[in-house]
Amino acid sequence: MSAPLEGRIIAAHGRHYTVELADGALRKCFPRGKKAGAAVGDRVRITPQGKDEGAIDAILPRTNLLFRSDEMRSKQFASNVDQLLIVVAVRPTFSDDLTGRALAGAWSAGISPLIILNKTDLTDELPAARARLAPIAALGVDVIELSALEPERVHTLLAPRLAGRTSLLLGQSGMGKSTLLNALVPDAAAATREHSTALDMGKHTTTSTRLYHLPAPGGDLIDSPGFQAFGLQHLTREDIIRGFPEFTQPIEECRFYNCSHRHEPGCGVVAALQAGKIDPARYALYERILEENLAGQQRY
Repeated sequence: MSAPLEGRIIAAHGRHYTVELADGALRKCFPRGKKAGAAVGDRVRITPQGKDEGAIDAILPRTNLLFRSDEMRSKQFASNVDQLLIVVAVRPTFSDDLTGRALAGAWSAGISPLIILNKTDLTDELPAARARLAPIAALGVDVIELSALEPERVHTLLAPRLAGRTSLLLGQSGMGKSTLLNALVPDAAAATREHSTALDMGKHTTTSTRLYHLPAPGGDLIDSPGFQAFGLQHLTREDIIRGFPEFTQPIEECRFYNCSHRHEPGCGVVAALQAGKIDPARYALYERILEENLAGQQRY
């Protein structure tokens, strides 16, 4: 029997995964038995089978795990991420709710977020987009403005921020995420086709999550299909609170240690909200996420 090898999952589709080994070789791998649960970015131990296949024996310890969700369920899709790149655009209108949820998910998992405001060539609508991002920028989140149609400028602005890290590219449909990916990884479409052919995965690859190695100065970029919901159902109340860093200081003033920061007397967060120190839209998002998670727990 072949000796076990260690590798990293660089693509996932359904129950099969592309695992890249230390020498750059790719294997199409399946989890043993019924257990799934692997995600792009995972480091795994596999047993080689045949010329280019393998069985996933174990997922090695992760630093974090991110979920995407729909009405029915949450599904893990990326792990061991250092940075979240949230792509929004001057037009069409981006969702403040999705942006806020992505930030909460990143902060709760200890991942640093970076916002990319795309389509800045639409100058008439640029001030309105900046104004909508102002409450987030006020929390210390960097906002990088660019047009994905200028690949050289994209590279100049982003390459130093991506070097030496694993970044996840996230955005709703229509924000120009694919154009941005092609500017950062010029051969992304070709690489996807090549891997599909090598591993006989056909046309499915475009709808799956994929990790790309970036050209110099390097780094890795995980791309995921555009989606409308970021999975937060799995978060505990403490995780959710960690997703709102502007609560950290006011919490020190709370009278009760298990305060939900909604209606308790002597709550520091509510006092900060009333004093205009917390953005009302951000606080409303906190309440929505909390409500959904409570409803979800009752459902299960």
